[in-house]
Amino acid sequence: MLKGNMSKALILILIFFFGIVNCLAQTDTVDYGNNLQAGHYATINGIKLYYETYGNGKPMIMLHGNGGSIKAFRYQIPFFEKYYHIIAIDTRLQGKSGGSPDSISYDLMASDFNELMNKLRIDSAYVLGWSDGGIDGIIMALRYPAKVKKLAVSGANIVPDSTAFKYEDILELKNFVENDNTTSKKTIALNKMMLYQPNISFDSLRYIHCPVLVMAGDHDVIKPEHTLKIFQSIPNAELCIFPDSYHNALQQHPELFNKTVLTFFRK
Repeated sequence: MLKGNMSKALILILIFFFGIVNCLAQTDTVDYGNNLQAGHYATINGIKLYYETYGNGKPMIMLHGNGGSIKAFRYQIPFFEKYYHIIAIDTRLQGKSGGSPDSISYDLMASDFNELMNKLRIDSAYVLGWSDGGIDGIIMALRYPAKVKKLAVSGANIVPDSTAFKYEDILELKNFVENDNTTSKKTIALNKMMLYQPNISFDSLRYIHCPVLVMAGDHDVIKPEHTLKIFQSIPNAELCIFPDSYHNALQQHPELFNKTVLTFFRK
């Protein structure tokens, strides 16, 4: 009996190990964010919004962080496409999506995602948002509640002040936005948005009725007390703090991150 249990355990370990190896190998061969076979454009709110689709099943939307692209989810897409129909989106003014530096906000981004879902005839979806993508996910859950089946956010903030960030980080960002003359208007606009937005009240979070998983690294750029307060303010929320992790926990510890999100979505 003991030998049988050990054999089963070994088989499970090997399956898990080779599943991870296969996932990482696929990551090396697929150019996420620039995959012609999976890429699409849709005209949304006057811009060309780029997105890639993978897998089958119930829809799952992936929203990346500030200045990033679909490539941020290179360790998530090959894992989750086995369970869901992935719609990974380049946020406006980022990646391969269009947009103007003169008109950029989290509210507008959330509107983009809502309109894309309408165009794709998606009634509701699981939403995974990292950093700015987490902010977008929170706004979607507030403004378009019927569209969000479950929401998982990592490293998100709801205000841009010193309750969420270290004061010196805010000063550094402000100095960059106000004094840098060499960076593109697009980059300045994205950083300016992060400096002054979002402005969501903690009280308003009680109106989020979908299940929410609030995540962060234990060394995240977002202050732990801010993450904790977001969790405490949402009625149907769960909290996960990843050990030995920074803002990019999804890339540092993808196996743990992916399994945590999948467990939450499949409850």
